[in-house]
Amino acid sequence: MSVQIAPSLLASDFARLADEAYAVADTADWLHVDVMDGHFVPNLTIGLPVVEALLRHARLPLDCHLMIEDPDRWAPGYAEAGARNVTIHAEAAGAPIRTLRQIRAAGARAGLAFNPATPVDPYADLLPEVDMLLLMTIEPGFGGQKFMDLVLPKIARTRELIRGHGGEIWLQVDGGVNEETIGRCAEAGADMFVAGSSVFGAEDPAAAVKALRELATAALADER
Repeated sequence: MSVQIAPSLLASDFARLADEAYAVADTADWLHVDVMDGHFVPNLTIGLPVVEALLRHARLPLDCHLMIEDPDRWAPGYAEAGARNVTIHAEAAGAPIRTLRQIRAAGARAGLAFNPATPVDPYADLLPEVDMLLLMTIEPGFGGQKFMDLVLPKIARTRELIRGHGGEIWLQVDGGVNEETIGRCAEAGADMFVAGSSVFGAEDPAAAVKALRELATAALADER
């Protein structure tokens, strides 16, 4: 496993999205974009027009996390626009296999996300259809929440499922990831980390990304 860091623009200054994206372009791997519709989660953020604008300026690939109702309808459009990874929620998708395949057919990686209380095991048969599993380590909707330690065993169990499946599926964690929690996530089996407040709330976002990467890399090395 290699560490990947995806700063979440949810914690950035929405009036300066392009500048915020540039600030981490040299140290991060992805830009994580939280799309929320005010229905699936109790928050309203940005949608496809803003993603399309970001794609014209961002130097990093976009990792779009759709926290929306009816992702079967909307998700393929994000891949068609140029997002490199599009993640839908297991709890919201009515036809997950079809939608995941449409995302891939449009040229993006396909991700499947799970809220903290949603078990992954019932979805193990979908592993051939995904390139990434995303485990929420907070209740989705708002940034700045405290990391839920109770999700750590779920991370470990998901890593076991991925190993059993074979192939290369990334395991992403999202919520409360900072210098105190990223090592524990890596030790449990995560290899892709979404960090919002700990990056864009720092005086030097680029340096914050570098520090997080070093901590996660060290934790993975200890596990080996």
